[in-house]
Amino acid sequence: MMKWEGVSEFVAVAEAESFTKAAQHLEISTAQVSRQVSALETRMATKLFHRTTRKVSVTEVGKVYYQHCRQVLDGLEEAERAITNLQSTPRGLLKITAPVTYGEGTIAPLINDFIAKYPELEIKITLTNQKVDMIDEGFDLAIRLGQLEDSSMMAKRLGSRTQYVCTSPHYLATYGLPHSLSELDQHNCLQGTLDYWRFQENGKTRNIRVRGNLSCNSGHALVDAAIKSIGIIQLPDYYVLPFIQSGQLVPVLELNRQPEEGIWALYPHNRHLSPKVRMLLDYLGEALS
Repeated sequence: MMKWEGVSEFVAVAEAESFTKAAQHLEISTAQVSRQVSALETRMATKLFHRTTRKVSVTEVGKVYYQHCRQVLDGLEEAERAITNLQSTPRGLLKITAPVTYGEGTIAPLINDFIAKYPELEIKITLTNQKVDMIDEGFDLAIRLGQLEDSSMMAKRLGSRTQYVCTSPHYLATYGLPHSLSELDQHNCLQGTLDYWRFQENGKTRNIRVRGNLSCNSGHALVDAAIKSIGIIQLPDYYVLPFIQSGQLVPVLELNRQPEEGIWALYPHNRHLSPKVRMLLDYLGEALS
């Protein structure tokens, strides 16, 4: 296998006449390209490039080597295209994880449509709000909402969500409308898994600690409590929009509403996604955009 290490990097540099441009094309670091090419030159005991601060050019030996390597890479690309064509109909196992409520209401129905279209697939969906180790547990995709933590995973934005602060018309008639963030401490703020809400103020994100006489890790339960005029809630659009549209809930503090947050698909760092994963990513992205 060592004989092939550095070949792709060598060909990319030869064609771009630049280590930096080659790295950009390969989507890896310039340092990695340089290391691989240097290691290749060491193994072959020959110089493949003339390097100056302003230019990179292929040596005479490098030109001969390039012609052979280009033919080999062209053959590999043709082989990959042949395999891709064979797998144009996705088949085999896909393991996916998603948050419980969003997974039940949005992701699972879309995946059901996808598997109905491609019945040769076998899909296993795990709905959990707990963090999972994608590599150890063998997941191909993980759906994540909001701000992403630092991760070694690749991420593709599929869509967006909006957080609403809202309550019932009867609650507002009884306790009044909060006009500013500072007035929230005068209201019964029903909590989910966090004891703070996120807002936008003067162009910056601000977290406000809230208090109330009900906390619950179910968004549906909090919506029901808000409709029954128990207090104010902050939840994503997929929980509350139908009730806002029906008039059962009224959004408040709209001027301080957070910008849209991302809905993401995470997958292991791999430049060569399998066709079935790529097709599902495209399908979800189109449906959720």
